[in-house]
Amino acid sequence: MGHLSTHVLDTANGCPAAGMRVLLQRIQDDGRVDNVKALTLNADGRNDGGPLLDDSTMAVGRWRLVFEVAPYFRARGVALPEPAFIDTVQLDFGIADADGHYHVPLLVSPFSYSTYRGS
Repeated sequence: MGHLSTHVLDTANGCPAAGMRVLLQRIQDDGRVDNVKALTLNADGRNDGGPLLDDSTMAVGRWRLVFEVAPYFRARGVALPEPAFIDTVQLDFGIADADGHYHVPLLVSPFSYSTYRGS
């Protein structure tokens, strides 16, 4: 029963990144990138629809999450330089086990970010 999920925390304001736009993409073997899903994070900084990929859509391969960081902070009224230091965060990762649980959290501020494989 594999699935992929994400959670974004705004470390500058100490809250979930509600309203941040996120794009899930599949990176094909030939390098082509296919858009799979676009979403806006809910009040908890998560996808309202549950997992980004579930048991029926999980697949071994290379994947990418693109987080729209600068638009999120600008919408919160943060004065960012132009161009912003961090505009988007692009995380490329692999799914090696389609039955596994892959959680990709992002902790982000206008000037830094970190991620890890969560549980």
